[in-house]
Amino acid sequence: MEFVERKRWLFLGLPFTFTKYTIREDMITIDEGLLKTVENDCYMYKVQDVERSATVLEKLAGLGTVTCYTGDTTHPTLVLTHIRNSREVKDFILQKSEEARLKRRTVNMLDIGSGDISDADDLP
Repeated sequence: MEFVERKRWLFLGLPFTFTKYTIREDMITIDEGLLKTVENDCYMYKVQDVERSATVLEKLAGLGTVTCYTGDTTHPTLVLTHIRNSREVKDFILQKSEEARLKRRTVNMLDIGSGDISDADDLP
C-alpha cells in the first residue's frame, strides 16, 4: 500500500504547491520545489513517534498535519503539512514503522524502573 499526498493550501484545500509526500511501507519521501527539487527520504524503522494535528481552518478544508519524530540525522522531525486523509496516513505510518522496527530488530526499550545513579555506589 502507498499514500501519495500533496501539500495543499488552506483555501479550499487546493493542491497548488510543489511539495509531494509519498508514504510507502518501507520509507517516507518528501519532494519539494519547482526549479530546484529537493528529495528527502526517511526509512520507516527510524520513525519513533507520530502526531496528528488540525487547526480550525484545516478542519474546515478537510486537511490535517502529520508530524513524525524520527531518528534521522538530516530531518529529526518530518512534517507532512496540510494533507488530506491525515488520520489514515498517521495510522499507516504508526503501523508500518512498528512492523519495520520488529523486522529489523531495532525495537527501543525504555528502562522506566531504573534507580538513581548514586545508588550504584552502594553495590558490593
